[in-house]
Amino acid sequence: MTTMTMEELSGKLAKIDFCMLNTLGSGRINTRPMSNNGDVEYDGDSWFFSYEATKKIEDIERDSGVALTFTAPPSLLGKPGIFIAVDGEAHLIRDKAQFEKHWVKDLDRWFPDGIDTPGIILIKVSARTIEYWDGEDNGRLDVSSTSAVNKGAV
Repeated sequence: MTTMTMEELSGKLAKIDFCMLNTLGSGRINTRPMSNNGDVEYDGDSWFFSYEATKKIEDIERDSGVALTFTAPPSLLGKPGIFIAVDGEAHLIRDKAQFEKHWVKDLDRWFPDGIDTPGIILIKVSARTIEYWDGEDNGRLDVSSTSAVNKGAV
């Protein structure tokens, strides 16, 4: 077992567009896909735009503990893809200055009025632990007080 650095992990995450966001709601685990738009400089925080009037926001308001799972397909040479699991704490952000900081043009697809789209909200997931499996290599990173730029959307 070796330990990948946060920088190496960031490079792997930059190649993965979608993850699954897992929340706890009404005694059940709820899972839905979220996009990071391939715009990742990761050091522990993930950012996702959403609409506020959704089940995932209701779940996060009830219990802010969430999990993210990322998977990359196998390489053309047959090497298995990487699997990444993030255990984190979700924070709901309604500040337009933060929206601007994390906005990318591709988000217009989901939010036609940009950061002025009615009902838009930003979800910040701060990792507590990150586990990964990359072929024969696997490891766990315990994340302390770090911040990141992992921009994303529903």
